[in-house]
Amino acid sequence: VQLQASGGGLVQARGSLRLSCAASGSIFRVNDMGWYRQAPGKQRELVAAILRGGSTNYADSVKGRFTISRDNAKNTVYLQMNSLKPEDTAVYYCNADVSTGWDTSPYLYWGQGTLVTVSS
Repeated sequence: VQLQASGGGLVQARGSLRLSCAASGSIFRVNDMGWYRQAPGKQRELVAAILRGGSTNYADSVKGRFTISRDNAKNTVYLQMNSLKPEDTAVYYCNADVSTGWDTSPYLYWGQGTLVTVSS
């Protein structure tokens, strides 16, 4: 199973970006999916998560600005980021809790990370 993240880049403050992360490989079922970020010198932190049924959870710092969504048919999770701030600058990582068979325990996979830089 591989997760391929894309959509990062350089944007000015108050701008927008949309991140995508597609899971591929021997997938039976994708359960929870999410986005984390890690800024220089800081620990990785949760940005947003979405259950298979659509329930979502956000970090307080991004509520009202970021929206997480998913397409179960494409095994893809998205992160729409609006009103970006310089403090949103970080490497963004996606993850997915994936079952590879009906009788196998799920495993948490991580994408390679995509850099988001917000200039002031």
